[in-house]
Amino acid sequence: MARALYEPESGYYARPGRLVGRSGDFFTSVSVGSLFGRLLAAHLAAWRGGKSGPWRILELGAHDGSLARDVLAELASAHPAAFAEVEYAIIEPLPALAARQRETLSEFAEVVNIVNAAEDLEPRRGILIANELIDALPCRIVEATEDGWVEMGVDLGSEGNFEWKVIGDAGEIAALLPARPPGYRTEVRPDLESFLSPLADRIGQGRMLWVDYGFEADDYYADGRSEGTLQTFVKHRADNAPLDAPGSKDITAHVDFTALGAACESLGGRVVRFENQARFLTEVARPLLLSLEGRMDEEVAKVVRQFQTLTHPGQLGSRFHVMEVDFSGETT
Repeated sequence: MARALYEPESGYYARPGRLVGRSGDFFTSVSVGSLFGRLLAAHLAAWRGGKSGPWRILELGAHDGSLARDVLAELASAHPAAFAEVEYAIIEPLPALAARQRETLSEFAEVVNIVNAAEDLEPRRGILIANELIDALPCRIVEATEDGWVEMGVDLGSEGNFEWKVIGDAGEIAALLPARPPGYRTEVRPDLESFLSPLADRIGQGRMLWVDYGFEADDYYADGRSEGTLQTFVKHRADNAPLDAPGSKDITAHVDFTALGAACESLGGRVVRFENQARFLTEVARPLLLSLEGRMDEEVAKVVRQFQTLTHPGQLGSRFHVMEVDFSGETT
């Protein structure tokens, strides 16, 4: 999965062309329009409050930079004091994506800092944002047997095609999973803490904001979810064949938010918010929506359409969840 998605020359995310949006392979909240970024900017500015001094927004999984552009445009327009002191850092190890981001963000070049790894940034108080990032982190596949959990790997079949293969006892990576009937298959991301640790160091006593699709552990590993959540996307069509044509399609697995929260807490964080996207955005958007009351122009209609898509239970509102983690050490 790591090679299929992130290999610098032939991995899926290194492919030329647009991967996200109506003309791409999958649709995100950013694809709806600029409202998602505007609302995130309002939330970030509210978190910073009346403080002064340099601060950082650190984005992971920035794709072509569209979310960063929307956030920065809103900060510049509606929160100029916060914009004047912000550094917008993006961690992007793929050169092709970094080049696209620089192009998209050229008008904000003075505040944008695109780096290869977290270690390239010095610590600075700020807030990390990641929209649909954890679901694309490589995962381990485990399957239940009569004797416990085993780990599945990938091998070449006799005809040169990839196929699943048991590579050994799952051991510690499945230690926290409940017992399940033989044949039950699911995903585990056991390295979340090591992935998060350098990021927590770079935001100081700040926060992390994760937006993604997934479940809490009880739901993730429910009896009926016997085939796991691993799937691929091409031209907005999902399938369950991640071993076919690797590098040509997106590969994802839902987020175990219980595990994500526990990993953050192990690094000193405290989960202060976990709710669906509809509830989060409705709260953040309230001042904006109130300011539009009584107006009937096309701009208002556009905002309303985008808001409905982002929050409607039948669209993105219930599918996505927001987890916010505070690293300040404060208890209120």
